[in-house]
Amino acid sequence: MEFYAFHGHFKEEQIVGNRFLIDLEIETDLEPAGLSDKLEDATDYTIACRVVKQEMEKKSKLLENIAKRILDSLYLNLKNIKGATVRIKKMNPPVGAKVGSVSVIMSR
Repeated sequence: MEFYAFHGHFKEEQIVGNRFLIDLEIETDLEPAGLSDKLEDATDYTIACRVVKQEMEKKSKLLENIAKRILDSLYLNLKNIKGATVRIKKMNPPVGAKVGSVSVIMSR
């Protein structure tokens, strides 16, 4: 998923914004959906995307804070979740050198 959002330690980052890429892996039991072919037996990707979008819209200073909020919200909103990993990549961060991206990965 790709978002333009307003996260960062520096005040300017929260005004100007930046591009963020989110990778999400969700572990769940696939057997019920595999047998029934019904969405109600599967993990609904639209709910997962909505959760990430809602958390990306809230300003934060740290990527770690966003990652934790995303995981917390996924566990609240998705049924049968056994595990999840979120990777948040901030593109072209202002770190005093030419850097393509920085990222954090958090799992539960």
